[in-house]
Amino acid sequence: MSAAPGNLYEPPGPRSVRRNRMLAAAATVVMIAVAVLVYVRFDANEQWAAEKWSPLIRPDVWSTFILPGLFGTLKAAVAGIFLATVFGFVFAAARMSEHRWLRVPAAVVVEFFRAVPLLLLIFFAFFGSFVLIGTSVSAFTAVVFGLTLYNGSVIAEIVRSGVHNLPKGQAEAAYALGMRKSQVMRLVLLPQAVRTMMPAIVSQCVVLLKDSALGFIVGYDELVDRGLNGIAANFSNVIPAAILIAVIFIAINVALDKFAHWLHENSGRRARQGDDAKPAAAEPQLVEAL
Repeated sequence: MSAAPGNLYEPPGPRSVRRNRMLAAAATVVMIAVAVLVYVRFDANEQWAAEKWSPLIRPDVWSTFILPGLFGTLKAAVAGIFLATVFGFVFAAARMSEHRWLRVPAAVVVEFFRAVPLLLLIFFAFFGSFVLIGTSVSAFTAVVFGLTLYNGSVIAEIVRSGVHNLPKGQAEAAYALGMRKSQVMRLVLLPQAVRTMMPAIVSQCVVLLKDSALGFIVGYDELVDRGLNGIAANFSNVIPAAILIAVIFIAINVALDKFAHWLHENSGRRARQGDDAKPAAAEPQLVEAL
């Protein structure tokens, strides 16, 4: 059976459908078995006991540990997302520059910070600052420093690849109209590239949000630190506290993912509406010229 023209893959046959169903059923059975095993083992170690879970619904626990920790996580994430996005777009533009003296250093910076583990960047900012400036920066500054450089370098590559994947005719048509390269990049290429790479950028923002938990290492007051060093230390319920923290992170990440899909669909809808409006707007001009 050959794939129909325009299809990216060949539709599976009856044998492939049966095999996929069997694999899906086997995977489901394995997942259920693992879930049952986890539940049984936790129950044997009294991890489902009410005294371990009841503190998690107390208002004073939320006001003392969870909400302040969540605020710290979101504060570092928002600052990191803003600075990493600015860093990414600036260094992506520098990497695409025609000037070698600008393009090469930007490439070195991006590749270096992509290769260095984020934890080392946070460590260097927190402990190395004393050697460099004679005083240690705050834990918040160290965390944002690491998040900005690492994730900003990844965003720079996302932006660069998004621009390079656009049809070359877009830039050639803009140059034919007499635009400078900065105008072509700002007015033609980036607006189109942003629509296609927005899900990837938001996905990197989700990674950044989760990476903010590494602030735990330098004593930053965030959700994981408050949960493990706060709730678990006071109520001896490490597993329930960790599950609650994981659920909060999952809820935030799902909300970001939904926002990314909405933003992508909304920008695509506006682009299609703009394309549909162009012929109608050009028609009176053509009649007038005739």
